[in-house]
Amino acid sequence: MPDSIEQAKRALRADLRERRQIISAHAREIAEGGIKDQLDALVERLGARSISCFLSTTTEPGTHAFVADAVARGIRVLLPITREDGLLDWAVATPDADIAEGMFGIPEPVGDVLGPIAVNDVDLLVIPAAAVDRHGMRLGWGRGYFDKTLGSMEKCPPVYAVIFDSEFIDDVPRDVHDQPVSGVVTPTRTVLINDSPA
Repeated sequence: MPDSIEQAKRALRADLRERRQIISAHAREIAEGGIKDQLDALVERLGARSISCFLSTTTEPGTHAFVADAVARGIRVLLPITREDGLLDWAVATPDADIAEGMFGIPEPVGDVLGPIAVNDVDLLVIPAAAVDRHGMRLGWGRGYFDKTLGSMEKCPPVYAVIFDSEFIDDVPRDVHDQPVSGVVTPTRTVLINDSPA
């Protein structure tokens, strides 16, 4: 049975990856502006003063403008750093931080590293996803970093996944270790998902 779930996930990820590849540079630019506006409003609404957010790759909905502006406004932003053991370390974003290519080609900060538990102090987690369904189940890219992080947190704050509008779908294949999200942020809207325990 788990094999059929994994096959369904792989097929869906491949389809979503292909769709992301064909988005034009202009459409990406517009999407990044929309994501920034939606995340700014979410941070304001939640009164978040400390957040975690990923640095987007070239095919993901852009988060770099949001992160830079949040730091400029005095919000503490933790950026994830991948580790060999499947856990995430964190670094505090700064205006002049160097960004390098980390494991799997993901942009990551260079600087002082905080351990995995640093994320326990944030008011909001902004995480990547391939897709999210109407019940808040998130399909990641298959490495499990964020599922492990969310599953290990003692008290999880709101968790919002950043996706393109077309990636908020009816249903995603799910496994027992998959963690739900509180909501989604797309370039055009922010949706709170009431089914989610987070």
